[in-house]
Amino acid sequence: MKSSKMTEAKDHVGIRIPAPTLTIIHIIMAILLGWLAPLPIPAPIFIRWIGLGFAALGFVLGVLALIEFRRVRAASDPKKPATTFVTSGIYRYTRNPIYLGFVLMLIGLPLNMGIYWGFLLVWPLVTFMNNMVIKHEESYLERKFKEQYTDYKSHVKRWL
Repeated sequence: MKSSKMTEAKDHVGIRIPAPTLTIIHIIMAILLGWLAPLPIPAPIFIRWIGLGFAALGFVLGVLALIEFRRVRAASDPKKPATTFVTSGIYRYTRNPIYLGFVLMLIGLPLNMGIYWGFLLVWPLVTFMNNMVIKHEESYLERKFKEQYTDYKSHVKRWL
């Protein structure tokens, strides 16, 4: 019984800093930098609307991903064991639609406030996301689903 619980406890991704936390930190940094060190580039209203569009698109990507998780009854909590991985819906085009949505929100939310720092923080967010989250998720999925996951990975790009 004890070894069963230990195996169960290890059957998860094991991420230390979740992707939403990384994203929120970067969005807050972008907004703070916008206030403390504003870039000397005007942000006309149409730019702010474009920012709102990016943020909305990012939100929609996340919703589409979660809908697909529910549709196939896959676990969306990285702290729980994966029973399957999703390859349908939005996952036919990107392996990480939620994270792509987070990147669009990092660009869009500050931009909607007239702050351009979100653009400059995209690369650090993507780097952190790749190294601190996605690398662990993909390693876990490869161990758990083997050829099925590596085949999917060879046909669908990580981001776009």
